[in-house]
Amino acid sequence: MLPSEISKHNNENLLGVVGANVILSIIAGYLTRHFIQEFIPIFLSTKHLFGNDQCKPEKRNIPEPMGIIAAGVYLISIFLFIPVLFFLWIQTGSEFPNLRLNMLLAAILSVTTGILLGFVDDMLDLRWRHKLIFPMLSSLPLLMIYYICGNSTSMLLPKYFQSFVGTSYINLGPLFYIYMGMVGIFCTNAINIIAGINGVEVGQGLVIGASVALFNIIQIYRLDDDWYHSFSLCMLLPFLSTSFALYSMNVYPAKVFVGDTYCYWAGMLLGTVGILGHFSKTLLLFCIPQVFNFLYSIPQLFHFVPCPRHRLPKFDAKGDQKLHMSMAEFEISKTSSLAKLIITIFRLFGLLHYREFEKDGSKWAEINNLTILNLILKFTGPLYEYRLNQAFLGIQIFCSFCAFLCRFYFAYLLYDVVN
Repeated sequence: MLPSEISKHNNENLLGVVGANVILSIIAGYLTRHFIQEFIPIFLSTKHLFGNDQCKPEKRNIPEPMGIIAAGVYLISIFLFIPVLFFLWIQTGSEFPNLRLNMLLAAILSVTTGILLGFVDDMLDLRWRHKLIFPMLSSLPLLMIYYICGNSTSMLLPKYFQSFVGTSYINLGPLFYIYMGMVGIFCTNAINIIAGINGVEVGQGLVIGASVALFNIIQIYRLDDDWYHSFSLCMLLPFLSTSFALYSMNVYPAKVFVGDTYCYWAGMLLGTVGILGHFSKTLLLFCIPQVFNFLYSIPQLFHFVPCPRHRLPKFDAKGDQKLHMSMAEFEISKTSSLAKLIITIFRLFGLLHYREFEKDGSKWAEINNLTILNLILKFTGPLYEYRLNQAFLGIQIFCSFCAFLCRFYFAYLLYDVVN
C-alpha cells in the first residue's frame, strides 16, 4: 500500500472512530438528563443523598451527589465504545494494538477510581490527607502504562538554554513520573477547591474539557501521528455531553448538586488525558485559574493562617440577597511571623481584604478567605450568585484563550520547533 493510500485509510478510520464516539456522546447526554430527573425523588427520599443550598434565602433540600449519575452514564458509554473502537482497528488488517487497548483500560481504571473516591468523599466527608493519598494511588495505572509503552521522560529545553547546557534535551527519569503523579493529584483536587455556588464546578469542567478537545482537534489536523490526541478526544466527548446535561440541572437556580463525585471524576479524567496524551504541560495552561487558586489558597490549606471548615462566599439573606466575601478572624498577637509576612505580601499586591478591630480587650484581624471566588468579590463588590458564576467562567474562558496563544504563538519565542 502506498503512503498516500495508508494516510487516506487512516483518516477514514479516524473519522469512523470519532463519528461513532460522537453518536454515543449525544445519546449519553440525553440519558444523563433523563436519569437525573428520574433519580431526583429517589435521592430526596434517601438519607444523606440531599443537601441544603446555603446561598438561597429558603434552605430547601437539593439532591446530591448527582455527579454519580452523569459519571455512571459516562462509564457505560466508554465501555460501549471499546468494542466499536477495536472493531474498526481490526478492519484495517494490521496487527492488533495491544498497547493501545492497555492504555485505554488503564485510563478507565484511573477514572473509575477517581469517581469512587469522590462518591466516598460525599458519603464520609474525607480528610484532606486522604484526598491527597488516594489520587496518587489512582494515578499509578497511568504511570505504569506510560512506562510500559516506553514513552520519553526527557524535556526539551528552551533554545536560549541549549547553548549553556550543551544539549537540547534533559532526561528527568524518575522525576518525570513524580511530576506526572503530582499532575494527577492536582487535577483531581483543583476543581473541588473552587466550589460552593451553582454551576461553578461543572462550568469549570466544561470550559477546560472543551478547550482540551479543541486542542486535540488542532493537533490531529497538524500532526501525522494523531493517536494520542484521538484517544484524548474520544475520552472527552462523552464527558462534555454528560457534563452539559448535568450543568443544565445545576446552573442557577440549581435543581441538583453535583457533589465531590463530579469534581474528582472531572479532575481525574483531565489528568488522565493530559498524561497519556503527552500534553500535561499544556493541560496546566488550561488550568491557570485553578493553579492560581491553589497557590492563593496555600496559606490556608497548610494552616499558615486560620482556615475555617467552609470558605465559600457568604450569602446575605437579610440584606441585598447577594454573595459577599467570607471572612476568617484571628488574634494578631497569636499569629506567627510567617503568617504576618504572607499577609503583608498579599496586601502589597492588593490580593487581600484586611481589617483590624478590638475584641475582648485584644487586637484582632479580619481577612477574606483565600479563594479565587472571594478575590473576585473583593474587586467587584457583592454579586448575585449567577453573576459570580458568570464572572468566574468568563475568566476561565479568557485564560483558555491565553493558553492557546502561549501554546501556538509565544512558544516560538522559546523553541525552534513547536509540535
